[in-house]
Amino acid sequence: MPGATLGRAVGGAVVVALGLMAAAGAAADGESPGQRPRSDIVELLGAAPQGFARAMLPRPFRFPGDHGAHNDFRSEWWYYTGNLATGGGRRFAFQLTFFRFALSPQAPVRASAWASNQVYMAHFAVTDVAGERFHAAERFSRGALELAGVEADPFRVWLGNWQASAAGAFFPQTLRADDGGYAIDLRLDGGKPLILNGDAGLSQKSAEPGNASYYYSIPRIAVSGSLATPDGLWQVDGAAWFDREWSSSALAADQVGWDWFALQLSDGRDLMVYRLRSRDGGTDPHSAGTLVEASGQALGLGAQDFILDELDHWRSPGSGARYPSRWRLRVPGAAIDVEIIPEIPDQELDLAFRYWEGASRVTGTSASAQVSGHGHVELTGYAPGGVVMPR
Repeated sequence: MPGATLGRAVGGAVVVALGLMAAAGAAADGESPGQRPRSDIVELLGAAPQGFARAMLPRPFRFPGDHGAHNDFRSEWWYYTGNLATGGGRRFAFQLTFFRFALSPQAPVRASAWASNQVYMAHFAVTDVAGERFHAAERFSRGALELAGVEADPFRVWLGNWQASAAGAFFPQTLRADDGGYAIDLRLDGGKPLILNGDAGLSQKSAEPGNASYYYSIPRIAVSGSLATPDGLWQVDGAAWFDREWSSSALAADQVGWDWFALQLSDGRDLMVYRLRSRDGGTDPHSAGTLVEASGQALGLGAQDFILDELDHWRSPGSGARYPSRWRLRVPGAAIDVEIIPEIPDQELDLAFRYWEGASRVTGTSASAQVSGHGHVELTGYAPGGVVMPR
């Protein structure tokens, strides 16, 4: 693609961001524009341009401030995923994600109310398990004129009428989004305590200092509300997972993508692991994860602490990408041995960035007892021309 070719010459992240800003100008009302440039993962998340802050050392986290924007970093995101069911047992899942990209380290000095160096992108997806359907959509906007933005206290992140908002403290929250007959109007109540991933919240993604993010999660949140598809409107409840990161650079040139798993087990344990993949097909030693006990106690995991085996694959009819589509995940030190199966095979988001992220079910053992569960899996770097952000 022309955008990716130019990106190799002048820096993929800048080209993509300019493309997003152009899209935002063409769709200032928040609607999805047409053709957009795609970029390679390493170009987008490689070395940061001069002037951006980088995640070098552990830092104190301060709330509610850290729920808001960190404009001195190049990018950040607010990730919501969840698995839901009706009273009759019909299952659904959702994803609602907000991304912020900075075009430059400093804001422009211009009088125009349109002036901004911040671009926002949002992804919204619904999985209808019984209907075997997956719907994904995206929106773009500049961070000006209240078109998109984030506020820390009270918390609110939005792009057009897609938003996550709280009336006061961080919980309860309301999530709202709609596209093409699919919609969510969900209430998120408190659940497990917030956890810091990595080294007290510093998540190192490759060997170079600064190739890291600040990363925290809320692994299990009670959800209730309504979900709509073209087939009708349902009252649902279930559990959500909230992931939050900001960084300026992450991946090294020999890294091609990652496989990320966020699993909620029936015994109350929650497990997040990500496998960073090398160009030679191996697992990068900076792969990591976090095990959260039912009590809320968190235990950090290194690449040596878990074993991930691919058991099956699925080829996208749209992109031609061949994705793993069933896994065995073992954490020997925690006596976890589970199989992870996508609820439906086709949960590929073929958007400005192309990746697979979808609802999955879990069966196996945890602490030597039988468990079941649900979660989400994210796969990047498999499809040609475009992926999204690392965990």
